[in-house]
Amino acid sequence: MRALSVFVAALLLVSSVVAGIGPAGATADARSASQSTVPDPASQPTVSDPASQPTVSGPVPPATGSVGSRAVPTSTHGENLTLRVLSTPPGVEPRIASHRRGVNLGTSLGLAVGDSDAALRTEAAIRRIESAETNAERQRRILAEINEVEQGEVSLDSRQTTAINAHASGELTDRELLDELVRIAALAREYDRRLETLSELAEGTDGFSTPDRVSTLQVQLQVYEGPVREVALETVRGDRSGTEIHVQSSRNAMVLATIVDGHYVRESLRRDQWDRGGDDLGSEAAINATVEAYPETTDLREANALGAGTVQRITVDHDFGTLRTFVSGGTERVFLEHQRMALSTFPDAESVSTAEDGFNVTVNRTYPGGPVTVTVLDSTTGDPLEGITVTKSAGGTPSETIGSTDEDGVVRTLSPADPYRITVVDEPRVAVIDDIDPIRTPRVADDVENEDDANDSA
Repeated sequence: MRALSVFVAALLLVSSVVAGIGPAGATADARSASQSTVPDPASQPTVSDPASQPTVSGPVPPATGSVGSRAVPTSTHGENLTLRVLSTPPGVEPRIASHRRGVNLGTSLGLAVGDSDAALRTEAAIRRIESAETNAERQRRILAEINEVEQGEVSLDSRQTTAINAHASGELTDRELLDELVRIAALAREYDRRLETLSELAEGTDGFSTPDRVSTLQVQLQVYEGPVREVALETVRGDRSGTEIHVQSSRNAMVLATIVDGHYVRESLRRDQWDRGGDDLGSEAAINATVEAYPETTDLREANALGAGTVQRITVDHDFGTLRTFVSGGTERVFLEHQRMALSTFPDAESVSTAEDGFNVTVNRTYPGGPVTVTVLDSTTGDPLEGITVTKSAGGTPSETIGSTDEDGVVRTLSPADPYRITVVDEPRVAVIDDIDPIRTPRVADDVENEDDANDSA
């Protein structure tokens, strides 16, 4: 599992925005912001697991058509492609907020201290093992350290679940939840490094090999890391400017989403669908569970599996981005999702427009927490207007500036859950689109029937 550990560490790099979800796509053309165009697959970086890891292939990719000189995936679902997402359970009213993440010295220092403490514990474990006087004692100490990491992982699960439930009940603020999730992720990362070191020590011990449960542990530790948490950490430490993060929670469930470097990044956890005591899960069963939950996405490209024990991790690199799921033994359902989608090709959007005071304004609305693209053009020439201030207001709250349009006349934000207003301002000119309703969340197939039942009951 050493290759896995290296891969986990690579997930934490800014360039890959963790979770192995690599960059794809380019800046949207303002004049076609309401349309979905598919980039040339050959020009898109492909992120896959190291060659040394076992790979199990899922469905065969569909045939491709062409637009001009570009290859375009031909979906069996027609032009209205939907990329489904894991969300909080249907029929349950979640707590939803938009948190503006910024630099926080206190949080950053606390994280640094926690990282140092965990690293020191790893060094202490190495010294204890290497100081063993007999081979048998060395083996015993390695097993004892693995047991400690195993217990630590159980504690991480408890801490994460407690934090999510506390946020859902209003006992934790958005910032407090994110701070705790980042601390948990940092500790999970150190546990993985410790397991890697223990594996190396085990290989150097006569008559001893790394226990199989180490592989299971390393996969489980990835449950506590994610692409949005990494963005939150970078922001707190001052490595990234202030970032808007969508936070949604209900009991045993959470969604985090943000926009970063031209991509929509999302992570969702359904703790209620993770059976920690379930049976071991095979790769084919995990792939099938992902295919059933995300039929359109898995129709685009093959699914690759990596896992051990009760958790399998499935990755689908496709033309719009990357989907990664974690599937639980016992339930055989997806309980954790990481998604990264290029904003230039994001398919799940419906546009509304207005022509007012010299502006042509188009808003590509999406589901709560999804990416909203606002495009501002000159109503006479059709040229994109750069440097125009755009504000957002939802649920009767005061308007907040979401940014200024770029050279393509585009600015992006996250969709509120309530009807909202977009205002374009260039004194003295003003254009407003009011009562913009978010669209229905394209839930994973497992939840669609339950959502319909809940709506019928309501």
